Amino acid sequence: MKKLTVRPGIKPVRWVRDMHSKAFGIPTRTEVRGKCPDAGFRRDGGTLVALFLGTLLSALAFMVAGAAGIAAATGQERAPIKVGVVLPLTGAQREFGEMEKNSFLMGLEEINAAGGVNGRPIELLIEDDRSRIEVGRAAAEKLILQDQVIALTGGYSSDVTFAVAAVAQYRKTPFVITTGSADEITQQGAEYVFRLNQPVSRYATALVEFLQEVVKPKSVAVLYENSLFGRSGSNMFVDLAIEAGWQVLMKESFEPGTQDYKPLLTRTRTLKPDVVYVIAYVKEAAALVQQAKEIRLTPKVFAGAAAGFTLPEFRTLAGHAAENVFSATLWTPQVPYPGARQYYQSYLKRFGSEPDYHGAEAYASVYVVADALKRAKELTPGGVREALAKTDMMTAFGPVRFTSYDNKTQQNSLPTFLVQWQKGALETVWPRTVATKTYVFSE
Repeated sequence: MKKLTVRPGIKPVRWVRDMHSKAFGIPTRTEVRGKCPDAGFRRDGGTLVALFLGTLLSALAFMVAGAAGIAAATGQERAPIKVGVVLPLTGAQREFGEMEKNSFLMGLEEINAAGGVNGRPIELLIEDDRSRIEVGRAAAEKLILQDQVIALTGGYSSDVTFAVAAVAQYRKTPFVITTGSADEITQQGAEYVFRLNQPVSRYATALVEFLQEVVKPKSVAVLYENSLFGRSGSNMFVDLAIEAGWQVLMKESFEPGTQDYKPLLTRTRTLKPDVVYVIAYVKEAAALVQQAKEIRLTPKVFAGAAAGFTLPEFRTLAGHAAENVFSATLWTPQVPYPGARQYYQSYLKRFGSEPDYHGAEAYASVYVVADALKRAKELTPGGVREALAKTDMMTAFGPVRFTSYDNKTQQNSLPTFLVQWQKGALETVWPRTVATKTYVFSE
């Protein structure tokens, strides 16, 4: 039985609804491909489709209901439980999506090998959002309306995740967010949206503690990608810096895909900050540290806000320029969570590369969904939503309880960590209780 379905392509027939109610304050154009999902949709470029059930259809349904009901009940007891996953398998963030897909697959195989959900296997239907908001939104609609999944998970970039969350809330389908971290996502009061990972406002917690206790800087500069993730994270870091008494010398954005960062970095060098904090995905992160080295921008601490700075590809792309670069992170193999080290070693053995926190998030997400499916009083989206709200479990990524704090709802709360690239390896340097190496500073 196929346990993982990856669907990079979409059927050519498109159905759209132009007047979609606002969700998360965003009016959206609903679009699904394939079979018409329900009344109110029209074929793209065509006329409105209305679905009517006449007397004849009702009578016919009554005649066959008994026999069909028995057959359906028998089949349903053995049928896989379909869960949708939205990930960037192509596009600018495909490296992250690939790691998360692999980790979802690992967790899925373990869960199904152990009996699945009360004897029924889980089937993951994975849709590629291509790192684009409108594609992610359409993928969520397709999974819910056409594939009729009972729940959604995944969600990498904050921009795409925000759009998927809006669809999930409107369609009343539970969505367990794996990675999308902008604070705004869980500040909408959405009862069907749950977030496993830390919000971006918490990313720098360990870094700030390290700076306060060890570095004691007087000034910082903040450079960030112009995206929901970048804007939210930079605002939060500036707030933390001001609270710590540090002077914020600059806070400046750059567009995703920028090639030449030297003008921005030259302005930064002129200000001579003690700390440079950068929010970027992997290609941009690597280019920034390379070009910073070329123009001799040498703050005492050059730190990334996780995301692109913790992937093995960052070290490959940045080369020697990655040496001694710090980064916030949400997880390391050294965390004292049951199964964390085992997950890391299993992934490394199977795929030949080291996973970072993105993989651990995905691996934990499928376990959280499976746990809710097992506890749900009824296997409906509403029943799964009620079970998720009562989640209290330990995963390889850490404990999971969806609570409300800092204007967020159904948001998990976990600590963060600080890592540093040393001699080609990503070492945990803070807090000291889980450190694999002592931090070092560039001369």
